[in-house]
Amino acid sequence: MSVHYGHLLRILHWCTDQSMTNALENMELTAAQGHIMGFLAHRKEPPCPRDIEEAFQLSHPTVSGLLSRLEKKDFIQLRPDEHDRRCKRIHVLPKGKECMENMHQVIQNNEKRLVEGFTAEEQALFADFLNRAIANMGASPCRKQTHKEENSQ
Repeated sequence: MSVHYGHLLRILHWCTDQSMTNALENMELTAAQGHIMGFLAHRKEPPCPRDIEEAFQLSHPTVSGLLSRLEKKDFIQLRPDEHDRRCKRIHVLPKGKECMENMHQVIQNNEKRLVEGFTAEEQALFADFLNRAIANMGASPCRKQTHKEENSQ
């Protein structure tokens, strides 16, 4: 019997993605807005829109639209940088912090469910197998490949 690993991984991704999508819908956020909030959650200092453009390889108008909608929903606020008035910094508001906490909880629950019934040794092996598979495909578990890098392989 032939095993289709890509198909199994796609199903697993769909399962974890669906629980996050449901949580985001409850907060009236799109997946793209959720990704932006996740990015903001891992920043020590308020970033500029350009940081998001570079991290997600999105156009300026796309990022401006995403941030504008997040600002209208009171998740974030754009404020001028104290040292460079041309740059606006993205500040997370209390509603945004609550969103980040909810997203973190969904991720934690997914992580627990994912390895439910696995021994500690099996969990370590599972992580090792996933990391090795990622490396076999030419990527690093710490970094996504860009579309340009994928096409050059």
